[in-house]
Amino acid sequence: MLKKILGAIVCSVAILTGTAFWLKSLIPPAPDHQQLALTTASDVPYLAKIPERKTRGRILIVVSSASEMGNTGKKTGYEFTELVRPYYVFSANGFAVDIASPLGGEPPAVMDKDDMGQFEYAFLNDGAAMEKLRNSIPLNRVIADHYKGIFFVGGKGAMFDFPGNPAIRDLVVTLHENDGVIGAVCHGPAALADITLDSGSSFLDGRRISSFTNDEELFLIPDAEQVFPFLLETRLRENGAEFEKGRLYLNQVSIDGGLITGQNPWSSWSVTEAMVRALGYQPVARPVTQTEKTIELLLAYETHGHSAARDVLETFIQQADVDGEGIDRRLLAMHGIVAAMQGEVIKFWDIVRLLASAKSSSASNGLPAT
Repeated sequence: MLKKILGAIVCSVAILTGTAFWLKSLIPPAPDHQQLALTTASDVPYLAKIPERKTRGRILIVVSSASEMGNTGKKTGYEFTELVRPYYVFSANGFAVDIASPLGGEPPAVMDKDDMGQFEYAFLNDGAAMEKLRNSIPLNRVIADHYKGIFFVGGKGAMFDFPGNPAIRDLVVTLHENDGVIGAVCHGPAALADITLDSGSSFLDGRRISSFTNDEELFLIPDAEQVFPFLLETRLRENGAEFEKGRLYLNQVSIDGGLITGQNPWSSWSVTEAMVRALGYQPVARPVTQTEKTIELLLAYETHGHSAARDVLETFIQQADVDGEGIDRRLLAMHGIVAAMQGEVIKFWDIVRLLASAKSSSASNGLPAT
Protein backbone atom coordinates (compact mmCIF):
# COMPACT_ATOMS: atom_id res chain seq x y z
CA MET A 1 0.00 0.00 0.00
CA LEU A 2 2.81 2.43 0.94
CA LYS A 3 4.52 1.77 -2.38
CA LYS A 4 1.30 2.56 -4.22
CA ILE A 5 0.83 5.80 -2.28
CA LEU A 6 4.43 6.85 -2.87
CA GLY A 7 4.10 5.92 -6.53
CA ALA A 8 0.93 7.99 -6.85
CA ILE A 9 2.63 10.96 -5.18
CA VAL A 10 5.67 10.71 -7.48
CA CYS A 11 3.42 10.49 -10.54
CA SER A 12 1.35 13.47 -9.38
CA VAL A 13 4.48 15.57 -8.79
CA ALA A 14 5.83 14.60 -12.20
CA ILE A 15 2.56 15.53 -13.91
CA LEU A 16 2.34 18.87 -12.08
CA THR A 17 5.99 19.65 -12.85
CA GLY A 18 5.53 18.75 -16.50
CA THR A 19 2.39 20.85 -16.70
CA ALA A 20 4.17 23.82 -15.11
CA PHE A 21 7.03 23.61 -17.63
CA TRP A 22 4.52 23.34 -20.50
CA LEU A 23 2.60 26.38 -19.28
CA LYS A 24 5.85 28.32 -18.92
CA SER A 25 6.79 27.41 -22.48
CA LEU A 26 3.66 29.16 -23.75
CA ILE A 27 4.89 32.52 -22.46
CA PRO A 28 7.56 34.10 -24.67
CA PRO A 29 10.61 35.90 -23.27
CA ALA A 30 10.43 39.63 -22.73
CA PRO A 31 11.23 41.84 -25.71
CA ASP A 32 14.79 43.05 -26.24
CA HIS A 33 14.50 46.43 -24.54
CA GLN A 34 18.09 47.34 -25.37
CA GLN A 35 17.18 47.15 -29.04
CA LEU A 36 13.79 48.82 -28.54
CA ALA A 37 15.49 51.68 -26.70
CA LEU A 38 17.11 52.71 -30.00
CA THR A 39 13.72 53.37 -31.61
CA THR A 40 13.14 56.84 -33.02
CA ALA A 41 10.04 58.41 -34.56
CA SER A 42 11.47 57.80 -38.03
CA ASP A 43 11.42 54.04 -37.30
CA VAL A 44 7.64 54.05 -36.77
CA PRO A 45 5.68 54.46 -40.03
CA TYR A 46 2.65 55.93 -38.26
CA LEU A 47 4.76 58.73 -36.78
CA ALA A 48 6.23 59.53 -40.19
CA LYS A 49 2.76 60.85 -41.09
CA ILE A 50 2.94 63.68 -38.54
CA PRO A 51 2.37 66.88 -40.55
CA GLU A 52 5.21 69.39 -40.61
CA ARG A 53 2.73 72.19 -40.05
CA LYS A 54 -0.01 71.96 -37.45
CA THR A 55 -3.19 73.52 -38.81
CA ARG A 56 -5.95 72.07 -36.64
CA GLY A 57 -5.37 73.91 -33.40
CA ARG A 58 -3.85 72.97 -30.06
CA ILE A 59 -4.50 70.21 -27.52
CA LEU A 60 -3.42 70.38 -23.89
CA ILE A 61 -2.29 67.16 -22.20
CA VAL A 62 -2.23 67.32 -18.40
CA VAL A 63 -0.14 65.03 -16.20
CA SER A 64 0.15 64.76 -12.43
CA SER A 65 2.93 66.41 -10.39
CA ALA A 66 2.33 64.14 -7.38
CA SER A 67 5.32 61.92 -6.65
CA GLU A 68 3.97 60.15 -3.54
CA MET A 69 0.67 58.54 -2.57
CA GLY A 70 -0.37 60.93 0.17
CA ASN A 71 1.51 60.19 3.39
CA THR A 72 2.19 56.53 2.62
CA GLY A 73 5.73 57.10 1.35
CA LYS A 74 4.91 55.06 -1.76
CA LYS A 75 6.16 56.55 -5.02
CA THR A 76 3.72 57.43 -7.78
CA GLY A 77 3.25 59.82 -10.70
CA TYR A 78 1.60 59.80 -14.12
CA GLU A 79 1.54 56.75 -16.41
CA PHE A 80 4.06 57.26 -19.20
CA THR A 81 2.17 55.14 -21.76
CA GLU A 82 -0.99 57.18 -21.16
CA LEU A 83 0.93 60.32 -22.10
CA VAL A 84 2.84 58.97 -25.09
CA ARG A 85 0.01 57.34 -27.03
CA PRO A 86 -2.36 60.33 -26.89
CA TYR A 87 0.53 62.71 -27.63
CA TYR A 88 1.33 60.91 -30.85
CA VAL A 89 -2.32 60.39 -31.87
CA PHE A 90 -3.01 64.11 -31.60
CA SER A 91 0.27 64.97 -33.34
CA ALA A 92 -0.30 62.52 -36.20
CA ASN A 93 -3.73 64.05 -36.73
CA GLY A 94 -2.47 67.58 -37.19
CA PHE A 95 -2.78 69.09 -33.71
CA ALA A 96 -0.06 70.92 -31.84
CA VAL A 97 0.30 69.44 -28.38
CA ASP A 98 1.34 71.17 -25.16
CA ILE A 99 2.02 69.39 -21.87
CA ALA A 100 1.04 70.89 -18.51
CA SER A 101 1.07 69.80 -14.87
CA PRO A 102 -0.11 71.31 -11.59
CA LEU A 103 3.41 72.40 -10.57
CA GLY A 104 5.06 72.72 -13.96
CA GLY A 105 8.59 71.54 -14.70
CA GLU A 106 9.47 67.86 -15.04
CA PRO A 107 6.67 65.69 -13.62
CA PRO A 108 7.31 62.24 -12.07
CA ALA A 109 6.71 59.39 -14.51
CA VAL A 110 5.75 55.80 -13.79
CA MET A 111 7.36 53.53 -16.38
CA ASP A 112 6.65 49.80 -16.34
CA LYS A 113 9.15 48.06 -18.60
CA ASP A 114 6.55 45.48 -19.58
CA ASP A 115 4.42 48.29 -21.05
CA MET A 116 7.25 49.98 -22.95
CA GLY A 117 7.16 49.56 -26.72
CA GLN A 118 8.27 51.36 -29.85
CA PHE A 119 6.06 54.41 -29.26
CA GLU A 120 7.35 54.93 -25.71
CA TYR A 121 11.00 54.62 -26.72
CA ALA A 122 10.43 56.83 -29.77
CA PHE A 123 9.09 59.49 -27.39
CA LEU A 124 12.15 59.20 -25.14
CA ASN A 125 14.30 59.79 -28.23
CA ASP A 126 12.11 62.64 -29.50
CA GLY A 127 13.95 65.82 -28.51
CA ALA A 128 11.00 68.18 -29.07
CA ALA A 129 8.56 65.99 -27.12
CA MET A 130 10.94 65.48 -24.22
CA GLU A 131 11.64 69.22 -24.06
CA LYS A 132 7.90 69.85 -23.59
CA LEU A 133 7.69 67.14 -20.93
CA ARG A 134 10.73 68.30 -18.94
CA ASN A 135 9.37 71.84 -19.00
CA SER A 136 5.67 71.20 -18.57
CA ILE A 137 3.57 74.35 -18.25
CA PRO A 138 2.26 75.15 -14.75
CA LEU A 139 -1.52 74.83 -14.90
CA ASN A 140 -2.09 78.29 -13.47
CA ARG A 141 -0.33 79.77 -16.52
CA VAL A 142 -2.42 77.95 -19.12
CA ILE A 143 -4.86 80.03 -21.18
CA ALA A 144 -7.90 77.87 -21.92
CA ASP A 145 -8.94 79.82 -25.02
CA HIS A 146 -5.77 78.65 -26.78
CA TYR A 147 -6.99 75.04 -26.87
CA LYS A 148 -9.62 73.00 -28.68
CA GLY A 149 -9.33 70.12 -26.28
CA ILE A 150 -7.80 68.91 -23.05
CA PHE A 151 -6.73 65.40 -22.09
CA PHE A 152 -6.05 64.22 -18.53
CA VAL A 153 -3.47 61.45 -18.27
CA GLY A 154 -3.97 58.74 -15.67
CA GLY A 155 -1.62 57.33 -13.10
CA LYS A 156 -2.23 57.13 -9.36
CA GLY A 157 -0.72 60.59 -8.85
CA ALA A 158 -3.83 62.06 -10.47
CA MET A 159 -5.84 61.01 -7.43
CA PHE A 160 -3.88 63.43 -5.25
CA ASP A 161 -3.40 66.66 -7.21
CA PHE A 162 -6.19 66.68 -9.81
CA PRO A 163 -9.36 66.75 -7.63
CA GLY A 164 -10.22 70.18 -6.32
CA ASN A 165 -7.50 71.91 -8.35
CA PRO A 166 -8.88 75.38 -9.17
CA ALA A 167 -6.84 75.73 -12.38
CA ILE A 168 -8.22 72.42 -13.65
CA ARG A 169 -11.73 73.51 -12.75
CA ASP A 170 -11.36 76.77 -14.70
CA LEU A 171 -9.89 75.02 -17.74
CA VAL A 172 -12.64 72.38 -17.86
CA VAL A 173 -15.46 74.88 -17.39
CA THR A 174 -14.08 77.22 -20.07
CA LEU A 175 -13.57 74.42 -22.59
CA HIS A 176 -17.03 73.08 -21.79
CA GLU A 177 -18.57 76.49 -22.43
CA ASN A 178 -16.52 76.87 -25.65
CA ASP A 179 -17.70 73.47 -26.97
CA GLY A 180 -14.19 72.09 -26.60
CA VAL A 181 -13.48 68.39 -26.21
CA ILE A 182 -12.55 67.02 -22.78
CA GLY A 183 -10.90 63.62 -22.46
CA ALA A 184 -9.38 61.50 -19.71
CA VAL A 185 -8.30 57.92 -19.12
CA CYS A 186 -7.85 55.54 -16.18
CA HIS A 187 -7.29 57.75 -13.07
CA GLY A 188 -7.36 60.88 -15.25
CA PRO A 189 -11.12 61.42 -14.68
CA ALA A 190 -10.20 62.31 -11.08
CA ALA A 191 -9.73 65.78 -12.58
CA LEU A 192 -13.48 65.93 -13.22
CA ALA A 193 -14.64 64.34 -9.97
CA ASP A 194 -15.53 67.45 -7.97
CA ILE A 195 -16.07 70.16 -10.59
CA THR A 196 -19.04 72.44 -10.04
CA LEU A 197 -20.35 74.67 -12.84
CA ASP A 198 -21.17 78.35 -12.34
CA SER A 199 -24.82 77.31 -12.13
CA GLY A 200 -24.00 75.33 -9.01
CA SER A 201 -24.64 71.92 -10.59
CA SER A 202 -22.07 69.16 -10.88
CA PHE A 203 -20.23 69.01 -14.19
CA LEU A 204 -20.81 65.24 -14.14
CA ASP A 205 -24.53 65.31 -13.36
CA GLY A 206 -26.24 62.83 -15.70
CA ARG A 207 -23.17 62.39 -17.89
CA ARG A 208 -21.83 59.02 -19.03
CA ILE A 209 -18.29 58.38 -17.88
CA SER A 210 -15.69 55.63 -17.49
CA SER A 211 -12.61 55.45 -15.30
CA PHE A 212 -10.50 52.93 -13.41
CA THR A 213 -13.10 50.92 -11.52
CA ASN A 214 -13.32 50.02 -7.85
CA ASP A 215 -12.85 46.34 -8.76
CA GLU A 216 -9.65 47.09 -10.68
CA GLU A 217 -8.35 49.34 -7.91
CA LEU A 218 -9.05 46.97 -5.04
CA PHE A 219 -7.62 43.96 -6.89
CA LEU A 220 -4.26 45.71 -7.21
CA ILE A 221 -4.35 47.64 -3.91
CA PRO A 222 -6.58 45.90 -1.31
CA ASP A 223 -6.23 48.84 1.09
CA ALA A 224 -6.97 51.44 -1.63
CA GLU A 225 -9.65 53.07 0.53
CA GLN A 226 -6.93 53.97 3.02
CA VAL A 227 -4.29 54.88 0.41
CA PHE A 228 -6.38 57.22 -1.74
CA PRO A 229 -8.57 60.15 -0.69
CA PHE A 230 -11.50 58.28 -2.28
CA LEU A 231 -12.29 55.46 -4.69
CA LEU A 232 -12.66 57.07 -8.11
CA GLU A 233 -15.68 55.13 -9.35
CA THR A 234 -17.51 55.83 -6.09
CA ARG A 235 -16.79 59.57 -6.18
CA LEU A 236 -17.85 59.92 -9.83
CA ARG A 237 -21.15 58.20 -9.05
CA GLU A 238 -21.67 60.37 -5.96
CA ASN A 239 -21.33 63.48 -8.11
CA GLY A 240 -24.05 62.41 -10.51
CA ALA A 241 -22.17 60.55 -13.25
CA GLU A 242 -23.76 57.62 -15.06
CA PHE A 243 -20.79 55.33 -14.59
CA GLU A 244 -20.20 52.84 -17.42
CA LYS A 245 -18.16 49.86 -16.24
CA GLY A 246 -16.42 47.61 -18.74
CA ARG A 247 -14.74 44.26 -18.20
CA LEU A 248 -11.81 44.03 -15.80
CA TYR A 249 -8.64 45.52 -17.40
CA LEU A 250 -10.16 45.65 -20.89
CA ASN A 251 -10.89 48.53 -23.25
CA GLN A 252 -13.95 50.61 -22.33
CA VAL A 253 -14.73 54.09 -23.68
CA SER A 254 -17.64 56.37 -22.81
CA ILE A 255 -18.66 59.16 -25.19
CA ASP A 256 -21.02 61.85 -23.94
CA GLY A 257 -20.92 64.70 -26.42
CA GLY A 258 -17.60 66.45 -25.92
CA LEU A 259 -16.74 64.37 -22.84
CA ILE A 260 -14.76 61.24 -23.76
CA THR A 261 -13.31 58.97 -21.08
CA GLY A 262 -11.66 55.56 -20.85
CA GLN A 263 -11.48 52.92 -18.14
CA ASN A 264 -7.80 51.99 -18.04
CA PRO A 265 -4.46 52.24 -19.92
CA TRP A 266 -5.72 49.91 -22.65
CA SER A 267 -8.35 52.52 -23.56
CA SER A 268 -5.83 55.26 -24.38
CA TRP A 269 -5.78 54.76 -28.15
CA SER A 270 -9.57 54.57 -28.42
CA VAL A 271 -10.23 57.62 -26.24
CA THR A 272 -7.88 59.91 -28.12
CA GLU A 273 -9.01 58.79 -31.56
CA ALA A 274 -12.61 59.37 -30.43
CA MET A 275 -11.53 62.88 -29.40
CA VAL A 276 -10.13 63.47 -32.89
CA ARG A 277 -13.48 62.44 -34.36
CA ALA A 278 -15.32 64.70 -31.90
CA LEU A 279 -13.13 67.56 -33.15
CA GLY A 280 -14.44 66.89 -36.66
CA TYR A 281 -11.71 64.78 -38.25
CA GLN A 282 -11.28 61.16 -39.31
CA PRO A 283 -8.24 59.79 -37.49
CA VAL A 284 -5.19 58.93 -39.59
CA ALA A 285 -4.99 55.18 -40.24
CA ARG A 286 -2.87 53.48 -37.62
CA PRO A 287 -1.63 49.88 -37.43
CA VAL A 288 -3.39 48.06 -34.60
CA THR A 289 -0.85 47.11 -31.95
CA GLN A 290 -0.32 43.63 -30.52
CA THR A 291 -1.67 44.89 -27.21
CA GLU A 292 -4.91 46.12 -28.82
CA LYS A 293 -5.38 42.81 -30.64
CA THR A 294 -4.93 40.92 -27.38
CA ILE A 295 -7.46 43.13 -25.60
CA GLU A 296 -9.93 42.61 -28.46
CA LEU A 297 -9.38 38.85 -28.20
CA LEU A 298 -10.05 38.90 -24.46
CA LEU A 299 -13.13 41.07 -24.91
CA ALA A 300 -14.50 38.56 -27.42
CA TYR A 301 -13.92 35.83 -24.85
CA GLU A 302 -15.63 37.76 -22.05
CA THR A 303 -18.59 38.65 -24.25
CA HIS A 304 -19.15 35.53 -26.34
CA GLY A 305 -16.95 32.76 -24.94
CA HIS A 306 -13.98 30.66 -26.04
CA SER A 307 -15.30 29.80 -29.50
CA ALA A 308 -15.71 33.46 -30.45
CA ALA A 309 -12.27 34.27 -29.07
CA ARG A 310 -10.80 31.41 -31.12
CA ASP A 311 -12.38 32.90 -34.26
CA VAL A 312 -10.87 36.31 -33.48
CA LEU A 313 -7.49 34.67 -32.91
CA GLU A 314 -7.75 32.92 -36.29
CA THR A 315 -8.38 36.29 -37.93
CA PHE A 316 -5.30 37.76 -36.26
CA ILE A 317 -3.26 34.72 -37.33
CA GLN A 318 -4.28 35.32 -40.94
CA GLN A 319 -3.45 39.02 -40.64
CA ALA A 320 -0.06 38.13 -39.19
CA ASP A 321 0.81 36.45 -42.51
CA VAL A 322 0.50 39.94 -44.04
CA ASP A 323 1.60 42.44 -41.39
CA GLY A 324 3.82 40.23 -39.24
CA GLU A 325 2.04 41.33 -36.07
CA GLY A 326 0.62 38.64 -33.82
CA ILE A 327 -0.91 39.08 -30.40
CA ASP A 328 0.93 39.84 -27.16
CA ARG A 329 1.12 36.43 -25.51
CA ARG A 330 2.69 37.87 -22.37
CA LEU A 331 -0.33 40.12 -21.86
CA LEU A 332 -2.68 37.22 -22.58
CA ALA A 333 -0.83 35.12 -20.02
CA MET A 334 -1.15 37.92 -17.46
CA HIS A 335 -4.93 37.83 -17.80
CA GLY A 336 -4.78 34.06 -17.35
CA ILE A 337 -2.86 34.52 -14.11
CA VAL A 338 -5.43 37.08 -12.91
CA ALA A 339 -8.20 34.56 -13.68
CA ALA A 340 -6.37 31.88 -11.68
CA MET A 341 -5.90 34.29 -8.75
CA GLN A 342 -9.64 34.97 -8.79
CA GLY A 343 -10.44 31.26 -8.81
CA GLU A 344 -11.85 31.32 -12.36
CA VAL A 345 -10.48 27.90 -13.34
CA ILE A 346 -12.44 27.50 -16.59
CA LYS A 347 -11.37 30.95 -17.79
CA PHE A 348 -7.77 30.17 -16.87
CA TRP A 349 -7.72 27.00 -18.95
CA ASP A 350 -9.54 28.68 -21.84
CA ILE A 351 -6.81 31.32 -21.92
CA VAL A 352 -4.16 28.61 -21.76
CA ARG A 353 -5.77 26.99 -24.83
CA LEU A 354 -5.68 30.32 -26.66
CA LEU A 355 -2.03 30.76 -25.66
CA ALA A 356 -1.20 27.33 -27.05
CA SER A 357 -2.94 28.13 -30.35
CA ALA A 358 -1.19 31.50 -30.59
CA LYS A 359 2.21 29.93 -29.91
CA SER A 360 1.61 27.24 -32.51
CA SER A 361 0.63 29.80 -35.16
CA SER A 362 3.65 32.02 -34.37
CA ALA A 363 5.97 29.05 -34.78
CA SER A 364 4.41 27.95 -38.08
CA ASN A 365 4.49 31.53 -39.47
CA GLY A 366 8.03 32.14 -38.32
CA LEU A 367 6.96 35.21 -36.35
CA PRO A 368 8.87 36.60 -33.37
CA ALA A 369 7.94 34.96 -30.04
CA THR A 370 5.81 37.83 -28.70
